[in-house]
Amino acid sequence: MATKPKGSNTSRSGRGRGIGIVTAADSQERCHGQLHIYDGEGKGKSQAALGVVLRTIGLGICEQRRTRVLLLRFLKGPGRAYDEDAAIEALQQGFPHLIDQVRTGRADFFTADEATNFDLMEAQRGWDIAKGAIASALYSVVVLDELNPVLDLGLLSVEDVVRTLNERPDGMEIIVTGRAAPAPLVQVADLHSEMRAHRRPNIEENSFNSSSSVGGIEIYTGEGKGKSTSALGKALQAIGRGISQDKSHRVLILQWLKGGSGYTEDAAIAALRESYPHLVDHLRSGRDAIVWRGQQQPIDYVEAERAWEIARAAIASGLYKTVILDELNPSVDLELLPVEPIVQTLLRKPAETEVIITGRCKNLPSYFDLASVHSEMVCHKHYAEQGVDLKRGVDY
Repeated sequence: MATKPKGSNTSRSGRGRGIGIVTAADSQERCHGQLHIYDGEGKGKSQAALGVVLRTIGLGICEQRRTRVLLLRFLKGPGRAYDEDAAIEALQQGFPHLIDQVRTGRADFFTADEATNFDLMEAQRGWDIAKGAIASALYSVVVLDELNPVLDLGLLSVEDVVRTLNERPDGMEIIVTGRAAPAPLVQVADLHSEMRAHRRPNIEENSFNSSSSVGGIEIYTGEGKGKSTSALGKALQAIGRGISQDKSHRVLILQWLKGGSGYTEDAAIAALRESYPHLVDHLRSGRDAIVWRGQQQPIDYVEAERAWEIARAAIASGLYKTVILDELNPSVDLELLPVEPIVQTLLRKPAETEVIITGRCKNLPSYFDLASVHSEMVCHKHYAEQGVDLKRGVDY
């Protein structure tokens, strides 16, 4: 486990136990919570943060304890809708009394030269709330959404932020999102993943005809963390859209190469299914073992094809608004599945069906050209490199 705990100003008196909420002061999940940074130009930063929130809540449910979460959103004032609004709505309705949300700032985009006194005051208001929440140890997870660009705009002191986050209470997980994370913050982080955007090639340049202009396909790949959690953030978003529109937005989560139990997403998916049992379907396939190139077994092909047949039928049916194909990329990379049937299924999918594909791969299959979003998660820093023991169900 981690060596030296971060933070010496937190009481271990067990505040919060009386109302059934596990706070940072009570948490036994790790010796100290991790500081995550998700930045970069690509999509998936806020989604990954919400996926981590869902996972934390799910772990609490599995362990028959409750965790409390603060979502503090900078630069996201009223008057504008944001991608993650629906996902947060789903979290708040699914887990009432566990999620607190604060929004600060204005809805307009502005540069450092265009910053006003109002922007400075709103940034400081948000940071004062964050400092109070961190010092209180009432939360197991604090999400500081878009804090990075606030720092990049010079609206807050980087030194003050770094000092406060570095002295966080034991057991408190803090997630910082947004582009342009400052170097001093990255230096004290336990995890730093960059979401790198890959632009879709022009239709004339790719190998498909004009029908390749397919919307609603998002791919999250790369060596860094945040792929599956971003996909779970999209699942929350779909459910939340259904709530706001008074419609049923069903979600199917299919996972390849994940037989057995104890995976990163298990707790999050369990939490989703507990709160929205009629909206979320889930299936895993594969052996309870790592499949290495050159050592594939017949059962690996059978399991991969079984899951794909279900995925193909589900996508074609239009019954699901969101279909998550978790670890499809490495299944194709290992040649457990052919590429062409996947391409044809995606080309013919209903317009309202959203398909999210995850997983790392060395050779990008041709269906990547169909994606409206392709984010590569690049790992710049991971707490395993610092000697922190990995936790099954969280890290692997």
